[in-house]
Amino acid sequence: MRTAALALAALLTIGNADARTWRIRTGAGAEQALQTALIEARPGDTVRLPRGRLELSGGLSLDVDRVTIRGEGEGRSVLSFTNQRRGAEGLLITADGVLLRDFAVENARGDAIKIRDCAGITIRGVRTEWTRGPHPENGAYGLYPVNCSNVLIERSIARGASDAGIYVGQSRNIIIRDNLAELNVAGIEIENSFNADVFGNTATRNTGGVLVFDLPGLPQQGGHEIRVFDNVIRGNNTPNFAPAGNIVASVPTGTGVLIMANRNVHVFENEIGNHGTVNVLITAYRNTFQDAHYNPLARDIVIRDNRFGDAGAAPAGDLAALAQMGVVMPDVLWDGATLYSAGGTPRTETVRIVMRDNRSTRTGQASFLSLGLAAAGSPLTEAVPDPALPPLLAVTEPEPVRIRN
Repeated sequence: MRTAALALAALLTIGNADARTWRIRTGAGAEQALQTALIEARPGDTVRLPRGRLELSGGLSLDVDRVTIRGEGEGRSVLSFTNQRRGAEGLLITADGVLLRDFAVENARGDAIKIRDCAGITIRGVRTEWTRGPHPENGAYGLYPVNCSNVLIERSIARGASDAGIYVGQSRNIIIRDNLAELNVAGIEIENSFNADVFGNTATRNTGGVLVFDLPGLPQQGGHEIRVFDNVIRGNNTPNFAPAGNIVASVPTGTGVLIMANRNVHVFENEIGNHGTVNVLITAYRNTFQDAHYNPLARDIVIRDNRFGDAGAAPAGDLAALAQMGVVMPDVLWDGATLYSAGGTPRTETVRIVMRDNRSTRTGQASFLSLGLAAAGSPLTEAVPDPALPPLLAVTEPEPVRIRN
């Protein structure tokens, strides 16, 4: 009875029968009051978080459509999971048409905010952070929509994730704009997704700044129609702290943009520089796989009108071997893969890599290098480096993404 009374005291509901506002108050009973609001909310309701810190012992969840969770600002309304004992995430959303804005999630035991199987999700002015800084026991993902459509993430901050700060996977119709991603393994990652625009963001002090991946064995694969433009991607040299076995554990420290096994990816009008390994890496998926429908090649990739800064002073990971072979790291590095084996059947493909009108503070015209590894997954010892720019072939740029909520 006392717990219920405290929860009631921490919860104030106002509004009419159509749309209510659940105002959470700080103090004893706030955690139960917040979870009660998320359970009993109806479509159209708003859950207002108070100014201050709510110390939470268990994960939160919302499965009601068209609910808004709103705080007083990412520096003022904080959901702290530092002492979390229950739940795999900080906040789990499994509902359509949800708006999250103006609050922070700190130190979740697992992922900070996971959004699963949703149509129409907006995240605005939200911060996710593990406050001890980079650490392999931090949660994997900060902002984490998966299997969603019509995703908008804007004016948010992601710090300290042991996989990706902002990750959108197996989704379609995505806009990621005007965010800050820092001190993660991957700052921003688009994985196995269709139609994404990533622009106006700053990715800095991560292991890798922006990753565009496509992986085998997932329900949605064949990632395509991705635009990465007008971003500042700089100084991503934090040592890789991903747990062993994680796919991003292979990302070389000091990588600006990494494109792996996607189709029709356009990287343009960005500032990319101060990376110990390479500014842009284009590569096939290098591990063995059994999925006969999977294409591991990066193809129809356009790198244009970017401004490149320093790179290649301290190549890391597998690419460190190139330095030992005397290879000078370029601004843009391509593995050269144009053929692969699927289910034991050799396959080859016309791979178009287009590079034009990029500038470098080091060399004037930006530099390019193909490693000449014709088969996906070939060892680097078989590299036949070729600095010649690829031919200027026509690759149609994707249309701007339009969110339909």
